[in-house]
Amino acid sequence: VFSTHFALVLISIITAMAPVPVVLVAPHGASSPIHPGPCLSLLKLSTLLRSKILPDGATVTPAKSAPAATAASVLALTSSPVAHLSGGAAGGGGGNAIILALAACGGVAAVPAEEEWLEFEEACLVPTLILGEGGKKATAATCKELEARVGAENLAGRFLLGGALGLADVVLVCTLTVAKTVDPSLSLGPATESYLSGLSKSAVFAGAEGDIPGLLPPPPADPSTLPLTDAVSAVFAAALEDAFPQANSLGIALDVKRCSNFKFGDYQCNNAMGLFQKFKTSNPGAYTKPHDVANVILGCVAKDNIVLDQLKVTGPGFIMCRIRGSFLSSRADAIVKSGKVAPPKSEKRRVIVDFSSPNIAKEMHVGHLRSTIIGESVCRILEYCGHDVDRVNHVGDWGTQFGMLIQYLKEEFPNFENDQPNITDLTQFYKNAKMRFDENADFKKTAQLNVVALQSGDVACKKIWQILCDISRKEFKKVYNRLDVKVEECGESFYNDKISDVIKEFESKKLISIEEGGAKCIFLPSKKFPIPLMVQKSDGGFGYDSTDMAALKYRLCKLKADRVVYITDYSQANHFHMCFEAAEMMGWVTPDGPRLDHIGFGTVQGEDGKRFKTRSGDTVRLVDLLDEAVKRMKERLLERISAGSASITVEEVDVTAAACGYGAVKYFDLHRNPTSNYCFSYDRMLDDRGNTAIYLLYAHARLVSICAKAKERHGADVDKLIAAGEKIVVDHPSERNLVFHLEMFSDHIVTTLDDLFPYHICEYLYLTSKATSDFITKCKVLGSPEMNSRIMLCQATAIVMRQCFDLLGIQYVMRI
Repeated sequence: VFSTHFALVLISIITAMAPVPVVLVAPHGASSPIHPGPCLSLLKLSTLLRSKILPDGATVTPAKSAPAATAASVLALTSSPVAHLSGGAAGGGGGNAIILALAACGGVAAVPAEEEWLEFEEACLVPTLILGEGGKKATAATCKELEARVGAENLAGRFLLGGALGLADVVLVCTLTVAKTVDPSLSLGPATESYLSGLSKSAVFAGAEGDIPGLLPPPPADPSTLPLTDAVSAVFAAALEDAFPQANSLGIALDVKRCSNFKFGDYQCNNAMGLFQKFKTSNPGAYTKPHDVANVILGCVAKDNIVLDQLKVTGPGFIMCRIRGSFLSSRADAIVKSGKVAPPKSEKRRVIVDFSSPNIAKEMHVGHLRSTIIGESVCRILEYCGHDVDRVNHVGDWGTQFGMLIQYLKEEFPNFENDQPNITDLTQFYKNAKMRFDENADFKKTAQLNVVALQSGDVACKKIWQILCDISRKEFKKVYNRLDVKVEECGESFYNDKISDVIKEFESKKLISIEEGGAKCIFLPSKKFPIPLMVQKSDGGFGYDSTDMAALKYRLCKLKADRVVYITDYSQANHFHMCFEAAEMMGWVTPDGPRLDHIGFGTVQGEDGKRFKTRSGDTVRLVDLLDEAVKRMKERLLERISAGSASITVEEVDVTAAACGYGAVKYFDLHRNPTSNYCFSYDRMLDDRGNTAIYLLYAHARLVSICAKAKERHGADVDKLIAAGEKIVVDHPSERNLVFHLEMFSDHIVTTLDDLFPYHICEYLYLTSKATSDFITKCKVLGSPEMNSRIMLCQATAIVMRQCFDLLGIQYVMRI
């Protein structure tokens, strides 16, 4: 539509200033509305961006519409792609105008010979070869003139002008490529054909059409499929794009947040103030105050959007809004109808979670509690969101301690080969072996020889080692069964034969420092840590640093993990971050991935503020701790049955006590930030008031009870209501508050996927339970005119709560 000279307007502005971002609007998208094949203007631009003609500095930002300041410009009225300067200056329309402007932006001025080729292409080639003007006779004449021009150039190389690809080449090859798409029988002269075939197959031209989608704005997101905050953001993003498509190129990112005071709204958009400050510099006088900018954005919010309602500009330029009741209720309806709450969409990744990790020949104690239940919850969250999760139990099954354990078993159970040792107390077994090691020099010497023998593959030593591992696994399984934890054992011994190769790899890059005594160390460049990683001891042995580096290499390079998560006590944070930095030095990870995380947790303390122990000062066995929680819960349930305040029978007590007791222990840990210490208390964790699992389980059971009573007493069956097409209606403020909380589920999952702290889900579950209590208190359900809608809301809430319980590894109950 526009001749090349329109580019002069844009060029004159661009060349007078530093390289600026350009907003590109392509009304008809990737395809041409007037001929088959790609849009010629976009193909030229895509090719130019792929070439090395432009230096760094010129950027193109795709937009759906012209910037507000240029909406009335004559250039904004064309159906051809148009380039607009940031700030709303006049733009260039059509492919030649745009590429000339971009070239000028990069400091590349077209020479007269190039301008002649561009004018010939626009005036002759496009009308006849692509648009078909003048018929076959005109086409033949144009091809003849083109052949003469190409032949006259006497091409020494492959290019029209000079020894490198230029603007004339970009324009001519793209136009001839499209012309052959329009008319496959088009006959070009031999010089032209040779020229075209020589360039069209090169990487610059061959992939240009595939890059065209990158010059177009992404399709609008469907709010109905997004988490609530993302749905709100999608509406505002579309409005911001329509109002100010240059916002992104000005460095203005979408800024949408939950309102801190819900009296004023549910969400707010804060972009007006930032944009106003930018326009004061780039386009002074366009707007007098942020309110003006905010009103432009507000005016571009689609009136028929399904998400936002009651929009208004307040304060210095905040755009406040409410979520439509119909949007909230439709999402709650979807939960009831499907019987589940769908996870937010995320790209599938392979994630390795290293957790629990007890030591062989030792009982699991309270110190293993946090890693085990946090790790289980993390795995459940990741699996729920569709990731491929490896639940790795990195047990301590290798090391110098096995020398004394092997020798002690030999002496105490000399017939071990024919009679399996009956070791019921691993902790005592370990203590006895350690005592003999410390007190008996001969025993100590033999134990040390056993270590060498074991590491050398001695059959007898390996058999005893295997016996100890098997006995330990049986004890570990008692804990895992109680906690409903699933792990895949891959202990330290697995990596023993991989350590030497890892050390050699570090040595090959000259990253190993030999210290006094011969120890091999890795000093990290960040200097954040006071000590180096010691990958080999002075005596030639290997320690935790060696094993963990070998494990990290295996997980990243062999298993191809996209994310590796370690869950240990916070005192090991430095160790793992040192390993992560060493992996970066080796190039196993880059800033783009894979991702390495360490979740460090605090200490479980007793009432005295010290590490939780028995009254005798011994470490608390984890099995005993869990069984005590179940025992106390059982006592409370029996008291409720005796008082007539329970909904279960005596026969159901054991199952219910186990679910509640184990759940109480888990939630008491999970509901706080893992980095904090906490004081262990059976009384507080088993309380049915406040932020405890028991309170939440009762809240869930109450919802189940309401739905059951509605069916028994009023004939209101949720399944039949769904089949009949009944919908949830949101009228009362307490109804709206509860449905709003249900909608925030996906947002909390998205937050949790980043730091993997399960307390986000606990917090959400507790707040939702409080909203449920408020709803039940203020909104009559059974026998009310709104009963059908409200029992469906009860059902939706129960479904969401059950999903939360499952993610936390807590077994819910239907009655208590």
